[in-house]
Amino acid sequence: MLQVLNRKFILSLAILCLMGLTGNAQSKYLFEVKDGSFMLDHKPIQILSGEMHYARIPHQYWHHRLKMLKAMGLNTVATYVFWNAHETEQGKWNFEGDKNLLEFIKAAGEEGLFVILRPGPYACAEWEFGGYPWWLQNCKGIELRRDNPVFLKYTQLYINRLYQEVGKQLITKGGPIIMVQVENEFGSYVSQRKDILIEEHRVYNSKIKDQLLSAGFDVPLFSSDGSWLFEGGTINGILPTANGEGNVANLKKAVDKYHGGKGPYMVAEFYPGWLSHWGEPFPNTSATNIARKTEEYLQNSISFNLYMAHGRTNFGFTSGANYDKTHDIQPDLTSYDYDAPISEAGWVTPKYDSIRNVISKYIHLKLPPVPAPIPVIEIPVVKLTQVGDVLSSAEKMTPVNSDIPLTFEQLNQGYGYVLYTRHFNQPISGTLEVSGLRDYAIVYVNGEKIGELNRNAKHYTLDIDIPFNATLEILVENMGRINYGAEIVHNTKGITSPVKINDMEIVGDWAMYKLPMDKCPDLNQYTKTDVYENSTAKIQSLKEKPIVYEGSFLLNEVGDTFIDMSKWGKGIVFVNGNNIGRYWKVGPQQTLFIPGVWLKKGENKISIFEQINDVFQTEVRTVKSPVLNTLKINN
Repeated sequence: MLQVLNRKFILSLAILCLMGLTGNAQSKYLFEVKDGSFMLDHKPIQILSGEMHYARIPHQYWHHRLKMLKAMGLNTVATYVFWNAHETEQGKWNFEGDKNLLEFIKAAGEEGLFVILRPGPYACAEWEFGGYPWWLQNCKGIELRRDNPVFLKYTQLYINRLYQEVGKQLITKGGPIIMVQVENEFGSYVSQRKDILIEEHRVYNSKIKDQLLSAGFDVPLFSSDGSWLFEGGTINGILPTANGEGNVANLKKAVDKYHGGKGPYMVAEFYPGWLSHWGEPFPNTSATNIARKTEEYLQNSISFNLYMAHGRTNFGFTSGANYDKTHDIQPDLTSYDYDAPISEAGWVTPKYDSIRNVISKYIHLKLPPVPAPIPVIEIPVVKLTQVGDVLSSAEKMTPVNSDIPLTFEQLNQGYGYVLYTRHFNQPISGTLEVSGLRDYAIVYVNGEKIGELNRNAKHYTLDIDIPFNATLEILVENMGRINYGAEIVHNTKGITSPVKINDMEIVGDWAMYKLPMDKCPDLNQYTKTDVYENSTAKIQSLKEKPIVYEGSFLLNEVGDTFIDMSKWGKGIVFVNGNNIGRYWKVGPQQTLFIPGVWLKKGENKISIFEQINDVFQTEVRTVKSPVLNTLKINN
């Protein structure tokens, strides 16, 4: 067995080295699922894959990370395609820069790696809305993830546009893409949607397969689910692969049942780490246990895909959320480090070394050297010189008026924040209830903070006292749409049901100010204060109000770094116009990763939108190592 296995590995790696897989090759290679094996030009190979997502990594680092996969002993890279990263507005497509999927696939081929494409159209991946564009929810008559004509019209448009972008990179055309996944973890969704007949689920799943085929994806297709969920997720004639399956016997039994009694056998998501939520301990997985499981798969001819091999970062507003009965929503961290073999910053970990050592025992080929890490710098002090008052500035904008609060989607806004205001001519006091909060809010009366509401903590009420001729202000944040499970179909944001005081609906005269924060805030549009030139009283008057801090710093050299937000409350950070993500004092993440390619020699600009602002800040710093495991829930 080992001699046969070793020949498979030698063959697969040697062919990759010779092919180059540039995506421009004239020769075409035959990749098949045949006779219980993965076959390349009629010879069996074993897929050793690692997942990383191009949209989570600055494109300048793609080759570095792909080289790291190759040096770990892998021969394939897998990536999701996030529909909402590319069709940010209906009919407007973006495949440039960090979203240039074509260039990522070409880069993989140039590094001698096959590519497994996972286009969904549903992805999960702890990514906002599981990859669905938020605007789908505004399409009349649409039902997500069902045999629904409106939904399937948009999925076909997406799949056709994707083929237009990457079709020439299929292995049948001389490129490195060897397999394409149909939908994603559909069996788990079927198990949760008891209100829909399994026959309808199967019709929908098969139609996604047909859309891929009709678009031109003529490489082997596969499905991916927990092996115990194959009943709801498999598609006739398509190879089923397993997620998280640690028992080889169970894997083979399940695949044999749904694939004609034979393999090949693949764990499409082999978890070397796990996802992370705000307010929960950062997960850690034993390197020793992962190495042992890797060896077991190698010994039993099980192909696998490490999910994640390199997780990286949920920049901007791309992080998703889970939900459970305890929290209602569990927003994911900005960091997608995942406790993966390659860290968020692209560093080798003990887990990386363990996997590399195990694989090297079986292939009898010298692995490429591990690339050196990207240089890291530390910025001891960044002075924050100006601040902008968000409340007073927002209310100078033109609002959207309505008798009731409108959702983000009704306001045609996908992400960020909305300030909901309502003026009261008469006093009212009692219990404020915002049961439709999605997801986090700070409540003010005439600019004075009253309290916080938080869907994550199931905190939807607070005591309020609104005097004569006063304004109620509710600043609401979208913390990421749910990306997994049955609740994915209930994903509108903002305030989604009536606001009540003492169980009476507050109707009429609502004004909503849109704060999408899709671009770095321009303080010239805000009520601005100089931190070091104004009186202490003026500065202190901004305490507990949402404000934008701004500063600049000079660099003689650039490199990766981590901004330390452990003394701050909650908000987002922009560096040279790039939204590097959300911070929140509850942890466990206390630093945000800044890629060195987003810095420059000379002057750099930083802007911080701080929502809580219970401690006025005058400076911030960066450090050389991340802090991802410090909880401060009670602070």
